[in-house]
Amino acid sequence: MTDNFRDHSQGLESPANDMIQIAPSDTLDLVTFPRALCAAAAGNVRVTTLAGTVGTVFLAAGAVFPLRVRRVWQTGTTATGLVGLL
Repeated sequence: MTDNFRDHSQGLESPANDMIQIAPSDTLDLVTFPRALCAAAAGNVRVTTLAGTVGTVFLAAGAVFPLRVRRVWQTGTTATGLVGLL
């Protein structure tokens, strides 16, 4: 199959090319920093942003939340089935 967009540069507003499963951790940053988050089941997600701010956001199930994060905390996170979009 041909990728007609392979020569286009990708920006943050572009569709994701890949995804990673996110296992929340109170001690470890993510190996790859995603461009957005998505959850299979709704709930709160405590994060550390790329800028270093720690806070909690609410993710609706199946909705894409455009936030770049370096860590997803286990403590304070109730959403499940977390995926990072790359």
